[in-house]
Amino acid sequence: MAMVCLTDFEEYAKEHLSKATWDYYAAGADECCTRDDNLLAYKRIRLRPRILRDVSVSDTRTTVQGTEISFPVGIAPTAFHCLAWHEGEVATARATEALNTCYITSTYSTCSVEEIVAAAPNGYRWFQLYVYRDRKLSEQIVHRVEGLGYKALVLTVDVPYTGKRRDDIRNQFKLPPHLKVKNFDGVFQQETAGPEEYGIPANTLDPSISWKDVYWLQSITRLPIIIKGILTKEDAELAVEHGVQGIIVSNHGGRQLDGGPATIDALAEIVDTVQGRLEVYLDGGIRTGSDVLKALALGAKCVFIGRPAVWGLAYKGEEGLREVLQILNDEFRLSMALSGCRNVAEINRNLIQFSKL
Repeated sequence: MAMVCLTDFEEYAKEHLSKATWDYYAAGADECCTRDDNLLAYKRIRLRPRILRDVSVSDTRTTVQGTEISFPVGIAPTAFHCLAWHEGEVATARATEALNTCYITSTYSTCSVEEIVAAAPNGYRWFQLYVYRDRKLSEQIVHRVEGLGYKALVLTVDVPYTGKRRDDIRNQFKLPPHLKVKNFDGVFQQETAGPEEYGIPANTLDPSISWKDVYWLQSITRLPIIIKGILTKEDAELAVEHGVQGIIVSNHGGRQLDGGPATIDALAEIVDTVQGRLEVYLDGGIRTGSDVLKALALGAKCVFIGRPAVWGLAYKGEEGLREVLQILNDEFRLSMALSGCRNVAEINRNLIQFSKL
């Protein structure tokens, strides 16, 4: 069957992954209202196309943190890629290197950061970081990725505690014995007798994390710091005040607080608040090229995909993820042209209106 759109990959993944793995990737928190609204919110936004604009040549390139990428779609940090494909994050790294875009590697990778860099030495990568009760754990991995040439740290701030994902509880989800959170291989061996949560001992994440930890992070690294998980203008202003270089507007794919806003609905107030003082990105709900166009029109510099990347891996590993990215690139280029935009600089808020339905 020809894979025509991202939904085709979703259907393939649902059919071919085990129930527990599919449920893990698909899970939202509680009643999944926020997860589902991430998708529905795009359907409430309409495009206002301009015509007769000579779109015979189009250019999808943009920059993030000063580095040029081929189009404004990167890979969001998602855990456990080896559940979807045996090569896991190594395949993800090769696909994103081939498409010349940004890959945010998850702390919870089933390949190590060293393996990922070795597989795609010329790839453009950021590293997603959690803050642990044992600060030395966080500090050690920051120094590892900085030494390996990762270009930014993405501090995830919306997980003081893990959201309640009902299917994972019902399935008693655990990593299979042959897989590990490779970046912490050997670190927790003395604690393996205790309860686990997503591959590492429970209660490892630090719920006391606060804005002062941004200053702590700045004191141990020279890498740009991007905060992932901001949904309000108040926190966007605090991010600016604390001197970070970027914000990813994110609700963790609807996996944390259920009842929060769809990310595309939260985007405009954050863009208006920061006034260009830092770059604003978005994840959650991107399924088509026109979704990308809408996010850029509302002020996102780049968007990141999570679940669709995993679907691509489940289909054909590196090749499948390359197909997912290429489809999004082609759809974005077509949506741009049909809206009268020749390059990303021409995309602005005049392009959209909100549906009255």
